[in-house]
Amino acid sequence: MGAALARAAQWTAAGSGTGTLEITPLNASLLNQIIKFAEDFSTRHPREAEFVFREPLEWKTQLGCSVFGEGYEINGATVQSEAKGKDGQPLLLLTASTLRVRSFDQLSCLLQIAKEKKLKEAQACLEANRDPIVKILGPECGTVEGEDTSMLHLLDKVKKDDDPETEMKMKIFLLLHQLDLQLLNSSLKHISQDVRLNPAAINNEVNLLKNFCGKGGDTVLESLEYTSDYTFSNGCRAPPWRQVHGEICYLLIKPHDTDPLYITCSTAGVFLNGGELEGKNAIDYERKSGVYKDIVTFLRERSPRFVENMAKQEYNFFKEPTYEKNYQRMEAVDAKVSGQSQNLCDFNEKNVCENVKSSAAKRSIDKKKLEPSMKWKNTGLSVSHSDKAAKKDTEDEGRSSTVSLKIRKKASGISSASLKIQPASKCKTSGRFEVVSESSSETEEDEEQRVRHQEGNTDLPSEYWGIQKLAKYLKGGNPTATVIALCSMRDFNLAQETCQLAIRDTGCLEVLINLLDTEEIKCQIGSLKILKEISQNTRIRHAIADLGGLQIMVKILDSPDKDIKCLAAETIANVARFKRARRTVRQHGGIKRLVGLLECISVGSTRLTPYRAKDTETARCGALALWSCSKSIKNKEAIHKAGGIPLLGRWLKCTHANILIPVVGTLQECASEPSYRLAIRTEGMIENLVKNLSSEHEELQMHCASAIFKCAEDKETRDLVRQHGGLQPLSVLLGNSENKQLLAAVTGAIWKCAISGENVSKFREYKAIEALVGLLTDQPEEVLVNIVGALGECCQEPINRTIIRKCGGIPPLVKLLTGTDQALLVNVTKAVGACATEPENMMIIDRLDGVRLLWSLLKNPNPDVQASAAWAICPCIENVKDAGEMVRSFVGGLELIVNLLKSKNKEVLASVCAAITNIAKDEENLAVITDHGVVPLLSKLANTNNDKLRRHLAEAISHCCMWGSNRVTFGETKAVAPLVRYLKSNDPSVHRATAQALYQLSEDPNNCITMHENGVVKLLLAMVGSTDETLQEAAAGCIANIRRLALATEKAKYG
Repeated sequence: MGAALARAAQWTAAGSGTGTLEITPLNASLLNQIIKFAEDFSTRHPREAEFVFREPLEWKTQLGCSVFGEGYEINGATVQSEAKGKDGQPLLLLTASTLRVRSFDQLSCLLQIAKEKKLKEAQACLEANRDPIVKILGPECGTVEGEDTSMLHLLDKVKKDDDPETEMKMKIFLLLHQLDLQLLNSSLKHISQDVRLNPAAINNEVNLLKNFCGKGGDTVLESLEYTSDYTFSNGCRAPPWRQVHGEICYLLIKPHDTDPLYITCSTAGVFLNGGELEGKNAIDYERKSGVYKDIVTFLRERSPRFVENMAKQEYNFFKEPTYEKNYQRMEAVDAKVSGQSQNLCDFNEKNVCENVKSSAAKRSIDKKKLEPSMKWKNTGLSVSHSDKAAKKDTEDEGRSSTVSLKIRKKASGISSASLKIQPASKCKTSGRFEVVSESSSETEEDEEQRVRHQEGNTDLPSEYWGIQKLAKYLKGGNPTATVIALCSMRDFNLAQETCQLAIRDTGCLEVLINLLDTEEIKCQIGSLKILKEISQNTRIRHAIADLGGLQIMVKILDSPDKDIKCLAAETIANVARFKRARRTVRQHGGIKRLVGLLECISVGSTRLTPYRAKDTETARCGALALWSCSKSIKNKEAIHKAGGIPLLGRWLKCTHANILIPVVGTLQECASEPSYRLAIRTEGMIENLVKNLSSEHEELQMHCASAIFKCAEDKETRDLVRQHGGLQPLSVLLGNSENKQLLAAVTGAIWKCAISGENVSKFREYKAIEALVGLLTDQPEEVLVNIVGALGECCQEPINRTIIRKCGGIPPLVKLLTGTDQALLVNVTKAVGACATEPENMMIIDRLDGVRLLWSLLKNPNPDVQASAAWAICPCIENVKDAGEMVRSFVGGLELIVNLLKSKNKEVLASVCAAITNIAKDEENLAVITDHGVVPLLSKLANTNNDKLRRHLAEAISHCCMWGSNRVTFGETKAVAPLVRYLKSNDPSVHRATAQALYQLSEDPNNCITMHENGVVKLLLAMVGSTDETLQEAAAGCIANIRRLALATEKAKYG
């Protein structure tokens, strides 16, 4: 840890003092790893966690006294731990704001107490203790430059002295050394991914931005200047003593809408510094902001006016390199494809010919005759050559000189100039014509200025410039030119992020969304095909939602054209992957419309005609969109109200995987709601889900298994899965261990189905238990949670516990007790506890130190883990040899379990009472827990209505009465009267436990009086005739004790 802090962590270099840790992603990553190590230390290494540091780790804390609870003594502004070292000093001491910690155990507890402040506390601790190993183990283990021989010295000392403390230090040193290596590797990986700036890149960016600076309202900045005019030979302007820290230069930027900004440009990035020091010709080099990858990114965060004005620069902000191939495709189109273009033009022939010649002089265009690509023809967007289309175009020409789309203009500055197309016959251009886009205000000087501006940045790939060029045609064209532009844009690889962001950055995204609001079907289809592709990108999805695209797409779902409805639904499926988008779809009536797409007559047909295939495709797209939307609870309700469940159930009978996958995906997403689980069962869908478990498509199998996983919470569903033969395919699918998502779903389904005993017998028949044991190693946690949960249910039967032992399943289960995943710990403690009911299994668990691991989980902050661990401890104590001695061997173990009686969780209290019942069977242990105050704590719990807690509490009280004056103490702490009320419960097990407790308490005369006053005799008399012999004897014994006291009282009174 010392080496990582010295070499990898980023410390502030400016200012005086020892420096502090900078707020950087690398430091945050290192701190989080150190926190995780410290938090888990007491669980993973309980013995080493008790080691007392050579010197305390000391720092200024932000925590107040009020955050400390049990285990700590609070006296005014001072807090100290109840745990103390051999010298009698507390292992944690807080005085004023100074905190001193002397063991890993206390450090772990402190981090859990700190909660959201743990990062700040860890930072403060490491800043105050730059080499914490020296404080923990002593100066001989400190971090040194060069060869470090401290480990060898420790090893020699261990060999010579045979001292347990030295051996402990050696173990801790190795653990810290391992952490050090992990931190160094992590930092190396983090640093290797950083993109480093250099003087040339910064200079290019500065020169580019200067072209857009000035006093005018449309400029992006007022001014941008270097603070120093002197340039060193390496291109840096920072002084040499700052260059060693990676700093390149300093800039003074004056935005239009904020105060002047002093920034530092370094190899790591760009950040805000402290500015000029007053009265001094110097800069405060201290970093005052986060680090940004370049100046433009920094300014985007700081100046809204910069962002606004930069967008107005259109595309002049970037250099436009040659992009011949796509530009040719846009400018030279086969005359045959657009034979009607002559009808679409209305401009001077001579001027156009001159423009074409001028353009030809500037560019060398291949003589080859260019035609639309195959992708154009396949999309159905090619320009129509029918007589009807030609006639329509001729009529349009008579009405208007140019055909413009009826686009609802947004504040995106879309040009209203139309594309003008010159027929090939009018100009000598080798049998082809050119499409020329030119606004009325653009001049040759403007074009030259634009080129000069674009020369500032050459880092972007060629695809970016190709899309930028197409943007001009897309923004100001007639329908034909727009369709061609859309088709040309689809020739790019739209799955590539560069192309996706180019469409956004060049303003094409706004145009594509506006095209959806036109009456031109071909433009709508072309736009949706592009939006469907690019909406895979997260940023594009958010942008589409921000621009109101979802509302328009929801309206399109009412279109009579099935192709356009399919595309709109698929795009909605992509966009609705975040909460706000899903809400928008619902609020604008999208759910009802999407459910409507599932309504068609071809459900269940095995043979697909073209018409039925179209129906199936429409339903598939609707189901995809519903699948995305169903991740919201309110959307699930909306799907239910819109009648989606019966329609999904009908499509579930289909045999085509492409429709089944989104249908089952939607069902399994909705199955988390009880109303859906009931509907899935009553609509007969379980049979089809089971049938599709045998499908050839792994994704379909996964979703079916996941749906069963969620639905099998209900017993009726578990029975249906068995009746329809679903348990065997689930068992078979365990063999596919490569597909982890499928394995997680299958093991989850097996887990829930195994809650029913009849299903467990079937799983044993199909050898599923052996397969589950074989999967206990090298699996992700989400799979392990389900595997262990399934084994925990199977372990309820003795024969299965034997199978698990014979298959070698107990060692990996015990090993999983050292994990940190809370759900996994709950399941594994249940499984280990169930296995411990067999003496042979218990021997293995004891040999592997499993009971100690279970006991350490009582410290876990999660109540579910605490309760599960306490339940598991009960059979361990019952079945292990020398249980009393084993329990006493756990240092602080008895005190820990007694303190858990202060919990507010009923399950924790019931499980701890059950554990105390077993602990109290040993007389010495009973004496110890009595000293720890178990009697008053049990008495405080007596006023409860929870029958499970009542039963185990009564049993604990019964066994605790066996020591000293505990019976009298229970009476004094008011535990007797509430116990009498337990006899009115409807649970026979509560009656038995209570009668036994009352029998033990009745050995004290005062308790007999209290019982009699609370009407216990009448209640017990009814139980004397019970068929339960234990209850009979306890009830009779209690009544006998009360009667003896009454007779003795009468004899004393009347002689």
